[in-house]
Amino acid sequence: MTECTGQGELFGSVGRARIEAAFDGGDLSSDAGGALLLRQAEARFGVLAAAARCLPDDRNPERVRHSRFAQLTQRVFGIALGYEDLNDHDTLRSDEALRVALGQRHAASSSPTLCRFENAMGRDEAVALHGVLVDHFIASFGEAPEELVLDLDATDDPVHGRQEGRFFHGYYDHYCFMPLYVFAGDELLAAYLRPANIDGAHHAAAVVKLLVDRLRQAWPDVRITIRADSGFCRRLLIGWCERNGVSYVIGLAKNKRLNRLAVPAMSAAQARFEHTGEKQRGFDEFRYAAGTWPKERRVILRYEHGAQGANPRYIVTNRDDDAAELYDAIYCQRGEMENRIKEQQLGLFADRTSCTGWWPNQFRLLLASFAYALMQGIRRVGLVGTELARAQCTTIRLKLFKIAGAILRSVRRIRFLLSSACPYRELFFTAAERLRPSG
Repeated sequence: MTECTGQGELFGSVGRARIEAAFDGGDLSSDAGGALLLRQAEARFGVLAAAARCLPDDRNPERVRHSRFAQLTQRVFGIALGYEDLNDHDTLRSDEALRVALGQRHAASSSPTLCRFENAMGRDEAVALHGVLVDHFIASFGEAPEELVLDLDATDDPVHGRQEGRFFHGYYDHYCFMPLYVFAGDELLAAYLRPANIDGAHHAAAVVKLLVDRLRQAWPDVRITIRADSGFCRRLLIGWCERNGVSYVIGLAKNKRLNRLAVPAMSAAQARFEHTGEKQRGFDEFRYAAGTWPKERRVILRYEHGAQGANPRYIVTNRDDDAAELYDAIYCQRGEMENRIKEQQLGLFADRTSCTGWWPNQFRLLLASFAYALMQGIRRVGLVGTELARAQCTTIRLKLFKIAGAILRSVRRIRFLLSSACPYRELFFTAAERLRPSG
C-alpha cells in the first residue's frame, strides 16, 4: 500500500496555502444522510425487524454480540448505501453513522461473521422472508385495492465461479442463474433464485398461486391480472389462472398458424401503406388454440406495416377489454418492470451471488430485495410529490444518502453535523419528517 508521505507535493497548493490530506478526521462518514434515512425508514415500516424474526439463531446467547436483526440490518443498509461486497464491512463496521443506524456503540459485524450468518440460511428462511415481503406490500395500503397487476419476468444472473446450481445458458452465452421476479407496480413481491437449465416459466404457476392465495386472504374481492411476456405463455400457468378466476395478459410468440390468421389484417395494412406511404398500425383479434391447449382462447393482434415491412405482435388474454386498450395501456406497460429489475441487479447488487452454496445465494438475492423494499418505501412515503418521487435507487443514493457528516457523541446527544453545502437539505428533511414513525 502506498505510504502517504510528502503530502505537500502530492496535491499542490491554492495560492500560498499548501494542500494536505490524511485519513485522521475522526468520526466522519460519507453516508451520514443515508444512515439516518434508512434508520428512519426501518423504524417506520419495521420490515427488517419482521424479517429478523424469521431467521434461526442457534448460537450461544452468552457469547452473542450481534443479534440477527443487527446483522441483517447491517447487510441491507450496506447494500442500500452502495457497498456490494461482504469484504467492505471489514472497514464499514467501524463507520460511526452505520453504528448509530444499527443502534450500537461497538463495532458492527466483521465480514467473516456476516459470511457465517449468510451461510446459516436455508430453504425455510427463504420461504419465510418472501412472506415478509408480501406482508410489507399488503401493509402499504390504507384500504383494499380494487385491482392488482402482477408482473412476472426472468433475468440472467451471471456467475464467475463454481457455485452450486450454475449452468451455461446458450441465449445469454455465459454461466448464470435465472431468477424469477414478481412485481406489483413498483413493489417487489418475489425474487426466486433458479438454475439456468430450466424453462423461463419454471415454477411460475406455483409462485403465482402462493402470491394470489396470500393477497386474497388479505383482500378477498381484489381483481388480479397476471402480465408477462411470451416466455410465460405456458399451459400450466394459463390454465391455473382460468380455474381460479385470475386474469392474464401474456405475450404469444409468432408462429406460422398465427401469421396465417393475421393475413387479412396484415394485407390490408400493407395495401394502405403502399397507397399512403405512411406507417400503418392497428389491432384485430381472433380465436386460437395452440396444440397443447384444451380450447381456443382470445388472441389480440397488433398489426404494423412500414418501411421495414410487416411487424405483427400477439398477446393471449381472458380479459374482455378493448383490444387497443389491452395492448397499449396494459400489456406494453410491463416494460416498466425491467427498470425495477435493473435497480435490483445494477443498483442494489442482486447479482452478487458468489456464495458456494445454493441457499446462501438465494439469501443474498433477498438481501437486495429488502434493500429495495426500504428504498421503495422512502420513494413511496418520503419522496412522494417531490423531484425524486420516481428516481432510481442510484439517484436517491447519490443525492440523499451520500451526504457527508461528522458524528459527535455525548451522554445526552448524538449530533450529525451534515455538509453545509448539501444542495438537497430541504428534500432530506422533508423525507425524514414524512418517514417519522407514527405514534
